[in-house]
Amino acid sequence: MSIVHVTRRAHFNAAHRLHNPEQSDEWNRAVFGKCNNPNWHGHNYELEVTVSGEPSPETGYVIDLAELKTIMNRQVIDICDHANLNLDVPFMQGILPSTENFAVAIWHRLVDALPSGKLTSIRLFETPRNYVEYRGE
Repeated sequence: MSIVHVTRRAHFNAAHRLHNPEQSDEWNRAVFGKCNNPNWHGHNYELEVTVSGEPSPETGYVIDLAELKTIMNRQVIDICDHANLNLDVPFMQGILPSTENFAVAIWHRLVDALPSGKLTSIRLFETPRNYVEYRGE
């Protein structure tokens, strides 16, 4: 049978601050620059979730994209949209909210929530030119 990769994209806005409390303020400013702003800063995130598998003989779907949208909203978007990743998002508590760490945390929110197919990739765009891709490795 053929393996097909299906991708759904979602958009949300969130604020964060990159700051390692185990390091000095000077170190944090030098390493994180503007991303260390004590008054936070925000991004217009784009999230792409790719699910792979064999299309169902009954529906032709790897996963129903409407159901994937619902899962993405419930597990990630509704929690993170217009939130502060450092303060408001339970699954990011105690995690430095870099885009890399955020993508891994999103993976863990989605990997066991899918009714069909296999989670293959998370792409998280922090800006139109900067993104992280995580494949569960």
